[in-house]
Amino acid sequence: MTLKKTLIIIFVLSIVSLKAQQKKVLPNIVFIVADDLGYECINSYGGTSYSTPFLTQLSETGIQFENCHSQPICTPSRVKLMTGKSNKKNHIKFGYLNPKEITFSQVLREKGYATMIGGKWQLGHDNSLPNHFGYDEHILWQLTTSGRDSTGLDKRYVNPVLEVNGVIYEKNEGKYSTDMVVDYINDFIKRKKNQPFLVYYPMILTHCPFDPTPHSKDWNPKDLGSKTYKGNAKYFSDMVSYMDFSIGRIVKQLDKLGLRENTIIIFTGDNGTDSPLVSMMDNLSVVGGKGKTTDNGTHVPLIVNWKGMIKPNTTSKALVDFSDFFPTLCEAAGIPLNSDWDLDGISFYQHLLGNESSKRKWIHTWYNRDGGSNPMSATNEWVRNETYKLYVGNRFYNIKNDPNEKNNMSIYEMTDQEKMIRKRFIEVLNSYNYLRN
Repeated sequence: MTLKKTLIIIFVLSIVSLKAQQKKVLPNIVFIVADDLGYECINSYGGTSYSTPFLTQLSETGIQFENCHSQPICTPSRVKLMTGKSNKKNHIKFGYLNPKEITFSQVLREKGYATMIGGKWQLGHDNSLPNHFGYDEHILWQLTTSGRDSTGLDKRYVNPVLEVNGVIYEKNEGKYSTDMVVDYINDFIKRKKNQPFLVYYPMILTHCPFDPTPHSKDWNPKDLGSKTYKGNAKYFSDMVSYMDFSIGRIVKQLDKLGLRENTIIIFTGDNGTDSPLVSMMDNLSVVGGKGKTTDNGTHVPLIVNWKGMIKPNTTSKALVDFSDFFPTLCEAAGIPLNSDWDLDGISFYQHLLGNESSKRKWIHTWYNRDGGSNPMSATNEWVRNETYKLYVGNRFYNIKNDPNEKNNMSIYEMTDQEKMIRKRFIEVLNSYNYLRN
């Protein structure tokens, strides 16, 4: 064999080996989204009303973002998160995601990821939709069912009605939905440990009804479901604690299987905490703002943990919008962005690795609970950064000093810098005017 042929063979083998290594090191992704949980509920953010030790541990060994903002309520947040787009482009109606949309789960599955979703669905009443949107397996509440039984009892927690890969579970065996979902997730992780996997866990907790958990003193496995929509707010503390405990179960499974160093764990919340809950941050009380466009309705926790890759105990003040998750997951998986996807998000993947060169300058938000199908429903649109916020209609606030937006700043009381920021925000709003007009 000639030297030239030998070098060619070595070169080809090295390329094959490199591709094999690249395929092997694709990171697993566990993406957890709590329901109705603002930043003030988490100990690592300064919350003092509840106990979240596992999330504290993830924060202390990972990165915590101080300026992550969702939509004010669930469906708009989930649509934005899954598609990477402004709601102004594709939020059609409450409880629905247009099947024509591209989701991050579809893209990751095409890359070779094994995919599953567990928890809350509420994106269309068709049992083919989870697979259509990129999930190989699912265990979901409120897919084709209303989430209640024929007598009106809420079936999301104790003795739940869940759908497992298209089969309805409603056996009233004394089980708790969160336990069932986490059991399934941990089994999925074990089964798929030898290939890259995506676990998307839009949690059922901590949405009302506020009811006992299996760790509550008055837990009753024979209870057939909540009789009221809200339940009793005294149980919210137990629900936050059980949420944290359940996340800890997933982390322990990853540790047990030796997968932590190749798994990105992401935790956030889909919107602010529900009312009438009031949570404490030392001596500061924060009223639950779910459904409101103020900070207590959109400011949510974001903790990312990747053992050996993210510098421990890192805090980032970078702005993060819910449209940013799609491109971030793509960059983590080495997937080039396609211009046809028409994404609004900006990847924050480099922030995880300590590079803040790609810092987002502002967040644009279009919010209508019912989406474009109900143009008569109240619509709010705004641009914000860490300090200032401008609504369509010329309401301008210093939200760092005025988080409840009580003082609409007059142009006459603005500094020259504030006037420049306001002008830039107007330009951003105008750039979205071609949509829905």
